[in-house]
Amino acid sequence: MKSFLKRVSDVLKLPLLSFLLAFLLTSVLIAFSDAKVLKNIGSPGKFLSGAGSTVGNAFLALFQGSVFDINLARGHGFFQGFYPLSETFVTATPLILTGLSVALAFKSGLFNIGAQGQFIFGAIGASYVGFHFHLPAIVHVIAALIAGVILAAFWGGLVGLLKAKTGAHEVIVTIMLNYVAGYFILWILKTKTFLRPFRIDPIAPEVGVNARLPLIAGANQRLHAGIFIALTAAVFVWWLLSKSTLGFKFRAVGANSAAAKTAGISVPFVMTTTMLICGGLAGLGGAVHVLGSEHALNADIAGSFGFDAITVALLGRAQPFGTVLAAILFGALRTGGRTMQSNTGTPLDIVLVTQALIVLFIAAPNFVRFVFRLKNIKSGAALTSKGWNG
Repeated sequence: MKSFLKRVSDVLKLPLLSFLLAFLLTSVLIAFSDAKVLKNIGSPGKFLSGAGSTVGNAFLALFQGSVFDINLARGHGFFQGFYPLSETFVTATPLILTGLSVALAFKSGLFNIGAQGQFIFGAIGASYVGFHFHLPAIVHVIAALIAGVILAAFWGGLVGLLKAKTGAHEVIVTIMLNYVAGYFILWILKTKTFLRPFRIDPIAPEVGVNARLPLIAGANQRLHAGIFIALTAAVFVWWLLSKSTLGFKFRAVGANSAAAKTAGISVPFVMTTTMLICGGLAGLGGAVHVLGSEHALNADIAGSFGFDAITVALLGRAQPFGTVLAAILFGALRTGGRTMQSNTGTPLDIVLVTQALIVLFIAAPNFVRFVFRLKNIKSGAALTSKGWNG
C-alpha cells in the first residue's frame, strides 16, 4: 500500500507543482493588470493589500463560476448553487473525448493534431441523423452517435492509412485535414440538405427531441448523459491500452516501432487502427456536443475543442484518467473565466495564459525541480519524437 501511494504521489507531484507555479504567476499578472493596484505601486503596503484583494476576488469569481455560486444557492436553493459545476462538466465532456483521441495516438507513437477536423465530422454525422430521421428515442440517440463515430473514424483512419502506406507525416496530414474539415462544414451548411429553412446564416436544423441526450440534473441545468459516455470512453481506452492484446501492440509500436516490427507486429496495421479509433473518439466528442448541449450544427461548432485536446492530453500525461482530470480542470477554467471577467473585469486572456503556463511547466520538469529545490520528481512519462512514452 505504501509503495502504491508513493507511486501515485510521484506521478501527481509534478502536475500539482506545475499547477501551483502557474497560478502564482497568474496572480502576478492579475495584480499588474489592475489599474487601481498599479496606482499604489509607490506604497508597498497599499500595493500588496490591493494586489491581494484583487487576486483573491478574481480567484473567488473563478470558483463561483466553475464550482459553486453562493448567490445562486441563496436565491434558488442549495443544489442550484452547483449550476456552475454542471457547466464545467458540460464543457469538459467533449474535451475528455477529444483529449483521449490525442492521448491514445501519443501512446502509439503518433501525433494526432487532427482532433479538430475529426470533431467536426463527428458533429456533422450526428447532426444529419439527428434532424433528418425520425426514430424512437433511444434508437435515435444511438444511431446519431454511431453516425458521428463512423464518419470521424473514416476521417482519422485516412490519416493512419496514408502514414502506413506512403509514409506521409501524420502531423502535416492532420493539420491540412483540419483546414479541409473547417471549410467543408462552411460549404455543407450552405447546401439545401443542411441549411435550416428560411435562414441564410450557416446553421442546420435542430436535432429532433428523440435524438437529444437526456438531461441528468433537471431542466434548469444543461448537464446531460454525455458525461457518462465520456467517462465510459476513458475506461475503454484504459482497458484497451492496459488489458488488451491490441493495446499492447499500440504501446509496443509507440515505444519502438522497429523492435515491434521485428517481433512480428504489423506497424502499418497499428498506425491505421490507432488513427481509426482516435478519429472515432474525437468524432464521438463532436456528436455528444451536438446532441447534448448545442442541438444544432453551426460553423463554429468545434470551437477550439480539437486544439485544446492536445493541451489536455499533455497535462494528463497521455493517461486516460489523467486526461479526464485535465479536461475537467480546463472546463473549470473556461467556464469560471467568464464569471471572473464579468465580476472583476479580469481579462479572459488571463485564463488562457494560465492554461499555457501549466502545460509549459509540465513540459519542463527540470525547471519545476529547480524552483521548488527538489532533487527528484518522477515525471511519469516523456514526450519524444516517437510519441509519449511512460
